[in-house]
Amino acid sequence: MTERSELDAQSYVLLRLEDRQFALPAKRIAELVPLSRVFRFPHCSPEVEGVLIRRGRILAVCDISPRLAARPLKNRRLYLLAVRDFAARPESVAVPVTGECELISAEMTPATGGQPPHVRGWISHDGNVIEVLDLDNLIPGPTAAPNAVQAGVPQEALP
Repeated sequence: MTERSELDAQSYVLLRLEDRQFALPAKRIAELVPLSRVFRFPHCSPEVEGVLIRRGRILAVCDISPRLAARPLKNRRLYLLAVRDFAARPESVAVPVTGECELISAEMTPATGGQPPHVRGWISHDGNVIEVLDLDNLIPGPTAAPNAVQAGVPQEALP
């Protein structure tokens, strides 16, 4: 890498979901933790499997693999605790991964039109082109109930 490209390079965490590899900006990763008990409860969010309790905090467990690889993960080894923006504030979520994670520096090529909204761009590593994910678009927040929107109820008034 040249001195200029080292300045342009950013840190990314490579994560494996089954046989595919993806990247997240390292500044969005809080920590990597071993598998632990997931508490399940009735809810209406298909992306949320349950919650982890980590250091006194409750974290949603969100399996992103169905949106990226068209099927839920079978084998899990770790949880990647990542930060996403929700309602103008940061929120941590636990993302299950199937393999080891790796920290690298690379230059990202930004995504252009026609790409899914969860693709922020691409990086190149060891001869592979890897999608850089945008968790804010990949893991949606709650949406307003359709009946409330049709009735003209402002979003701020919804629970």
